[in-house]
Amino acid sequence: MLVLLAGLILFLGIHAISIFAPAARDRWAAAMGPNLWRGLFSILSLIGFVMLVRGYAAARLDPVVLYAPPGWTRHLVMLLMLPVFVMLFAAYLPGRIKTSLKHPMLAAVKLWALAHLLANGMLADVLLFGGFLAWAVLDRISLKRRVQRPITAAPASRWNDLAAVVLGLAAYAAFVLWLHRQLIGVPVLPV
Repeated sequence: MLVLLAGLILFLGIHAISIFAPAARDRWAAAMGPNLWRGLFSILSLIGFVMLVRGYAAARLDPVVLYAPPGWTRHLVMLLMLPVFVMLFAAYLPGRIKTSLKHPMLAAVKLWALAHLLANGMLADVLLFGGFLAWAVLDRISLKRRVQRPITAAPASRWNDLAAVVLGLAAYAAFVLWLHRQLIGVPVLPV
């Protein structure tokens, strides 16, 4: 459980610098130069991500039950996850979806985390998904009072929404049918 916690602190911590210390983040990036800052940010994020993945996998071997979700929540999760992949693609494909959601990546993280909290009641689940939900909520709130840095994205096009929906639905299908079992070790559909 300590590896999971350390990974969450490192991964979400590095992603929370802009929330809690945007001026310091900008000073560090300016002092290091953009490429060194991005490199350090990426390395620390990757280390944190690997730690949280390994820590989560280890914690699942010795589960601590906090609550037992009813069986029907599996169906609710499948429904809630449907727009998550579309929102992820919409974050990088500017169109009406991105305009209406303002921050589709954060909306996707919040919905993903909430959905998984509804269907998983182990301590490791609450730490992982609750941590990401809290980070996404705080980041969204902080974006109302700080300037958002530009995100590299495709050029705006009227076809971007269609591309986000098609790619999102294809990714959703891949996760439901195969990738969730391969990457997470848990099948979405009964085997």
